[in-house]
Amino acid sequence: MSTEKAAEVQLADRIRWHDEEEGHRRRRSLSRTGLSRSNSIDSLGIRSIHARTTVDPSLTLPIQYRTVSFQIEESKGKERAELARASEVAAKGEENTASISLDMIAYLEISRTIDLSDLEWHTITSTEVSQRLTTSPTNGLSDTQAKRRLQEYGKNAPSPPKTNRLLAIFGYFFKGFGGILLTGSILVFVSWKPLGEPNPQLANLALAIVLLAVFFIQAAFAMFQDWSTSRVMSSIKDMLPEHCQVIRDGQVGNLPAEELVPGDVVLIKSGNKLPADVRFIEVSPDVKFDRSVLTGESRPIAASVDHTDENYLETYNIGLQGTHCIIGSATGIVVATGDRTVFGRIATLTNEPKSGMSPLEKEVLYFVLFISALMLSMIVLVIILWAAWLRRDYPDYINVPTLIVDCVSVAVAFIPEGLPIAITAGLTITANLMRKNKILCKSLKTVETLGSVSVICSDKTGTLTQGKMAVSDCSVGSNNLTLAEAKQTLSSEGNEKADVAQAFGQLGALSALCNGAEIDAAQADVPIEKRNIFGDATDTAVLRFAESFAPGNVSYFRSCWQKVFELAFNSKNKYMIRCFLITRNEALERTLTPQDAANFGNDDLLLTIKGAPDVLIERCSHYLSPAGDIVELTQEVKATFEHIKNMYSSQGKRCLLLARKLLKGKRLAEASADYESSAIEEAKGGLVLVGLVAIVDPLRPEIREVVSTLRGAGIRIFMVTGDFALTALSIAREAGIISCLNVDGASHLERNPPDSISTSDSEGGKQSATPSSKGALVISGPELTTLTDHQWSVLTEYDEVVFARTTPEQKLRIVREYQKSSVVAMTGDGVNDAPSLKAADVGISMGSGSDIAMEAADMVLLDSFSSVVVAVQYGRVVFDNLKKVIAYLLPAGTFSEFWPVMTSVIFGLPQILSSFLMIIICCFTDCAAATVLSYEKPEADVLLRKPRNIKKDRLVNWQLILHAYWIIGLLETVASFAMSFWYLQRNGIPFSDLWFSFGRIPPYIDPDYYQQKLTEASSIYFVNLVVMQWFNLMATRTRRLSIFQHPPLFNKETQNWYLFPAILFALGMAAIWLYIPSIQTVLGTSGVPVEHWFLPFTFGLFIILMDECRRAAVRRWPEGLLAKAAW
Repeated sequence: MSTEKAAEVQLADRIRWHDEEEGHRRRRSLSRTGLSRSNSIDSLGIRSIHARTTVDPSLTLPIQYRTVSFQIEESKGKERAELARASEVAAKGEENTASISLDMIAYLEISRTIDLSDLEWHTITSTEVSQRLTTSPTNGLSDTQAKRRLQEYGKNAPSPPKTNRLLAIFGYFFKGFGGILLTGSILVFVSWKPLGEPNPQLANLALAIVLLAVFFIQAAFAMFQDWSTSRVMSSIKDMLPEHCQVIRDGQVGNLPAEELVPGDVVLIKSGNKLPADVRFIEVSPDVKFDRSVLTGESRPIAASVDHTDENYLETYNIGLQGTHCIIGSATGIVVATGDRTVFGRIATLTNEPKSGMSPLEKEVLYFVLFISALMLSMIVLVIILWAAWLRRDYPDYINVPTLIVDCVSVAVAFIPEGLPIAITAGLTITANLMRKNKILCKSLKTVETLGSVSVICSDKTGTLTQGKMAVSDCSVGSNNLTLAEAKQTLSSEGNEKADVAQAFGQLGALSALCNGAEIDAAQADVPIEKRNIFGDATDTAVLRFAESFAPGNVSYFRSCWQKVFELAFNSKNKYMIRCFLITRNEALERTLTPQDAANFGNDDLLLTIKGAPDVLIERCSHYLSPAGDIVELTQEVKATFEHIKNMYSSQGKRCLLLARKLLKGKRLAEASADYESSAIEEAKGGLVLVGLVAIVDPLRPEIREVVSTLRGAGIRIFMVTGDFALTALSIAREAGIISCLNVDGASHLERNPPDSISTSDSEGGKQSATPSSKGALVISGPELTTLTDHQWSVLTEYDEVVFARTTPEQKLRIVREYQKSSVVAMTGDGVNDAPSLKAADVGISMGSGSDIAMEAADMVLLDSFSSVVVAVQYGRVVFDNLKKVIAYLLPAGTFSEFWPVMTSVIFGLPQILSSFLMIIICCFTDCAAATVLSYEKPEADVLLRKPRNIKKDRLVNWQLILHAYWIIGLLETVASFAMSFWYLQRNGIPFSDLWFSFGRIPPYIDPDYYQQKLTEASSIYFVNLVVMQWFNLMATRTRRLSIFQHPPLFNKETQNWYLFPAILFALGMAAIWLYIPSIQTVLGTSGVPVEHWFLPFTFGLFIILMDECRRAAVRRWPEGLLAKAAW
């Protein structure tokens, strides 16, 4: 046996659980002590202590751990003292992170808010609860009481997040270029009147109105973005429970969950989600609750009417809002609603908005500052030229109103007014496309952030796994088979496997009989894998196993055997017993060996038992061999069963033992009328061990492919779970998260860096770093608390990491550590995941998760974890498409608009493009086309490249400016100038008479004629830009691929039909502004000769041809100069 195997077996053998079966309490190791308090900052809550007699070298301190790890204050005075001591130690720079950490200080502050130490609902009797709440356990509250308390306590719903409405409205209007547009509009209004009097220019009024309209349109789109978010939130809230059964005035009725008040008596049955925090006053013996939303583990917990723990969060007589009743029934009195529930208190903590800006917001801000700096520089230059030169030498050329309009024209030229609209529309389009793929984005900015993610920390239960238990292996004697192999054995024909099949058939029969779960009879035609089964997780898994051997297996055996006694599993016995009488003798040969079947009488009883192997194996005297014989259970055979059990444990699987005993005559009935005492006595020995079954929460079938795809996209994916290390490692290997044979532990992390190695980061800041070449690591929550800062930095360099037995605060620390160098996404579905979901750059919750997890997350996956691949793809595509939008808008929307203004100021040429037509280009003719670029499909390599480095890979970089301004923009500007002045030349206005004219009209030209031709030339410049932009639109669709590799039509993978309606829209808008007479008069536009609609096609084809050559060179020489300059 290899060293690794020996270590696994040793570790598996050390973890020996008293209660392998489902129970009222948590699993406890043999060496586990009772409850204790230690004198450290992390000891303010009541926690259990995992102390082991054999100490692993990697463990340095005994660590406190609690399944539900919300801090409960011991006392106010102690809390203040601990917090003061923590602050003092932190200030001194102590490195003992096992006893104190900044995260613990922050978490202590949270524990103040969740002040549950004063609650006594769990420690007082149910009678006292009723008296304090003035309610009746049988009649409930009266309607009058309920109405009064609803007014006093408010609705049973979490309070909405606090928002500063005035600040939000201010942001709608003044984010981005809004302030510049409003300022420009006001200045132009002033230049119209009073500065423009006595002859105010109507065009200035029109320009001011249009600028104001654009200002309000941008604000409207920002409001639309918030409205879209609220729609998503409302769709999430639709998933929450709406009604519950309540007793009021002695009558049972359905009531909206939000109308519950303290004192209401709630009836709970299997399948219900608790609508509030309740104190149980009556429970059925088999009732169990799924607390996985709190603990992250799918193990069900029983309920009790008596308190079982001093900790309010751990006692079994309190039911917490959001937990599920999976079997049985209960009655409880509501003790807390709304924000006063445990869920509500935590939800309040996660309601605070995230601080800082998203990567996309930073990129847009960077672009706005860049454009604003250029704009202000040019405006200052214009003012200096006017003040120092034009005002003195050409006093009639530019007066103050004209100067204001020129400055505003410079601003209009530089500002791509359609960009905010295009970005908001593009993000909305992408969010809607994601919604069709069952991905809900609560904020549009989240869409792009996900494309920058370089680390994903994923929860295990319900995210990577199916969140439901299933039998994976079974063994009869030494014959261990997987479920598939067992089914094949049972279905095979021939004598060679007949005995083995009969033996495994007996295991299946026993699994059907010794089981408290029930199959939904209404789904008889549904495959057993998808059929509803009512019961706890263990019984459900074992019953599905029994039915999978043959359809109708369970109903057949249960119809042939009559149950006469049942002892449900409890934490005291750690097994369940069922006793049966035979009603149809034909079932004997399928349930028992031939010899036992022949000797079984009609008055005999079959005692069946199922439970933990450690408890039951010593009670067994014989076992069922693979050949179908009953054989004595020797020590050698026991060692074989022990080896099989250890093998299951090393694979992270839970083992159950199934046994039986034949009781002759009425032995139980004579001893006890209710069978219980004598059944327990009979079960103490003489059992026949029929077999073992291994139960595991199986991996989702698509996870391996998802992990492989994410790895191919340069994303590191780590498992963060509250489960045990062996289980987590097994699932991680199966999922592909751990692929290395050798896995490091905490002992491999050096506490201090070598003196020769510098730990500083030359780059600094958050980036999507390339994963290091380090291998795999498995580390548990207790070990995490002992790590130094250097160990954390080494840990975050590993490619493959599994974090086991982690608490909520440790998950939060993990996210924060990775955020120092990466963009982090966190997935989870439980309340214990909420803090880390909120802290992550992108929090991702499952649609089946808890209400609080969905509230804290930025994104909700309604389908499965595989949707995260689609989300990452859309995140990367939206960034690519936003670059395309900007690359499309800048040539005509800024560069080609800027030069007519500057040539007018510097060279005295007439401004060949009016300010009004500049706005028409940005907000109308180009905006639609820019928006439909958001429908562009991903290029082939989108999931084959590394995540973008958010410190280096900017949305607008020098390569994009070079392409948009000095290649496409320069071509469009030169071509448009040429067409306009050529038209004037043909109409008797030579360019030489315009050069340095500074407003002087040649004496041989009629002023009205001159003005008319300038208007037509301006319209030609406008038309030339509009048409050339159609071709720029086609060229901008891809950054590397040829247009023939990524065609816009006739290819489902690449086509974008919306491009052509957008082109027609631009044509229609141009025609409206140029050819409607009333608009021509007010805005100074004119129709253009027909040839000027077709001449730009030549220039546009040249743009496509030139860009095709550029992209071909980039593909041919990926390390060449053109590739480095490619945007």
